[in-house]
Amino acid sequence: METIESLVKSVDHDWYKQRIVGMMIGVLAVFVVLLVRLLYLQVVLGEDYYRLSMNNSIRLQTVDPPRGLILDRNGTKLAENQPSFDVSFTPKDAGDVGRVLTALASHLQVPAEDLFSKVKQVRGLAAFKPVLLKQNIGRDLLAVVEARKVDMPGVSVQVRLRRNYLYAVNASHVIGYLGEINLDELKSGDFPHLRSGDFIGKFGVERSCESFLRGEPGGRQVEVNANGQIMRVLQTVSPQPGRNVHLTLERDLQQRAEDLLEGVAGAAVAVEPATGHILAMASSPSFNQNVFVSGISPDFWESLIAHPFRPLENKAVQGEYPPGSTFKIVTALAGLEEKVIDETTTFDCEGFLPFAGRDYRCWKKEGHGRVDVRRALAESCDVFFYRTGLRLGIDRLAWYAKSLGLGGRTGVTLDQEARGLIPSSTWKKKRYGVPWQEGETLSVSIGQGYVLATPLQMAMLTASVANGGTRYRPAIMERVETMEGEVVYQSAPQEIGRLPISPRNLKIVQQGIWGAVNGDRGTARRVHLNDIEIAGKTGTSQVVGRKDGGDDYIPPHLRPHAWFVCYAPFNAPQIAVAVVVENGEHGSSAAGPIAREIVKTYLRKGPKGQKLANDEAQVGVRGNG
Repeated sequence: METIESLVKSVDHDWYKQRIVGMMIGVLAVFVVLLVRLLYLQVVLGEDYYRLSMNNSIRLQTVDPPRGLILDRNGTKLAENQPSFDVSFTPKDAGDVGRVLTALASHLQVPAEDLFSKVKQVRGLAAFKPVLLKQNIGRDLLAVVEARKVDMPGVSVQVRLRRNYLYAVNASHVIGYLGEINLDELKSGDFPHLRSGDFIGKFGVERSCESFLRGEPGGRQVEVNANGQIMRVLQTVSPQPGRNVHLTLERDLQQRAEDLLEGVAGAAVAVEPATGHILAMASSPSFNQNVFVSGISPDFWESLIAHPFRPLENKAVQGEYPPGSTFKIVTALAGLEEKVIDETTTFDCEGFLPFAGRDYRCWKKEGHGRVDVRRALAESCDVFFYRTGLRLGIDRLAWYAKSLGLGGRTGVTLDQEARGLIPSSTWKKKRYGVPWQEGETLSVSIGQGYVLATPLQMAMLTASVANGGTRYRPAIMERVETMEGEVVYQSAPQEIGRLPISPRNLKIVQQGIWGAVNGDRGTARRVHLNDIEIAGKTGTSQVVGRKDGGDDYIPPHLRPHAWFVCYAPFNAPQIAVAVVVENGEHGSSAAGPIAREIVKTYLRKGPKGQKLANDEAQVGVRGNG
């Protein structure tokens, strides 16, 4: 029995001893592994980890994509990109923010308060994201900043692409400009890949085509030291460049329109009647877009806002003016279509129309005598259209005006387009709480009173009359291409309806406005050209009312606006134009010559550079019949 017990104890003792030995071997193996790993980290990777131990960190940086170019219809560049040296500041790397910003302000020769203000604007955003402090510092300041960057932790200089508008004030209202993204836009979530200091389209095509032009940002993973200086680039993802936007504008024609409007406040719009493509859109005075690229001071912005001629307003789409006698085209079409007049209807003009105890005067004091609709359009007889408007009534007249495209936005892809105004009896009752008066219909029938229109609306209306009655949505963007030239969007004419006018009645009105330019007594005789037949209509829209005599002195800023609308060549229209000159008084002398020169510039050169043949330009109606 003792022998068996002794044997059992001996076996148990050996088993425990084996377990202890095994555990000791295991512990020893772990220590060996740790020792080997420690030696590897210390000897093999020691240098790399030493750098990291000196407060190095890995950061992701955004790489801006090249913004797409803006070109005219012929491929002439209007907006491009050029290198810019931009100074940024990362608060997390600065340590003493105040000291660094004060020193930097001294080197950049700018007030320190400006730099502090920019940093405060992004408070609450990630402190390790760089804040753009100054753009395009130039090579001299670049050398100064780079030489002292060691003493200014958190300061960095990046080479970024900066927008450059090649023709400065040319087409500035159409092309628009870029502006630095603000805090509200950053927080909106509409620009997820952008950061403080990035620029986005703020106006014009730069804004409406932002999604095409911007591109997709890339990025790079960099290692920076405690001062925020880049030690090495670990990985890079290339950005996707923006797309190039080709506009429908023709640069030479645009330049000519701008030159013709120099020194006055007004607008000129030229469109292609067969497509609705905008050939030129000028608003005067203009502004230099390049001053916005690097940011402008509050004082300079205020000076633009306070300017009496409103240079930041695109008067072609935002300016609302009484259309004056150019509206007689609408009254004539409505009267003919509603059969309250026909081509043989005549009214006697003695220089005024007595109505409700008041004389409503014609512009020609001695009167026009007995006139029909063609002659009334050619000579702009107010009395004829007073009587036509009374027969129509305001609501029928308003219906036709709206059907012809007035009183509503055209749909052009530019911001803040105005609607204009076409009054009606319902509108006045709702707006003022009083009934419509028939005397007000007289004013509306000649484009005065409450009625308002934009130059673009009048250009599109004229184009519809020229092309036989088709209404198009105006287009400013012709096509969009990748940097490699692949077309990703091609504009096609967008027909939005037909004028509710019969071909016969449309032809009568066309003949009437032909007579305005080419007839012996036409109000636009000075617009006449020997080699190009133009059909057009003058207009003078009052800013303030005059007494019956009409001879009182009126200060320049209260004088009537001058209008002219036209198309050419008469028999095969290629261009329709609307011009308004604020306080220009007479359409025939102020607006008409501008429109004539725009027509000459386009047709004598031709849309593809060929000179317009005289025999093509002279085909048309001979006389008023």
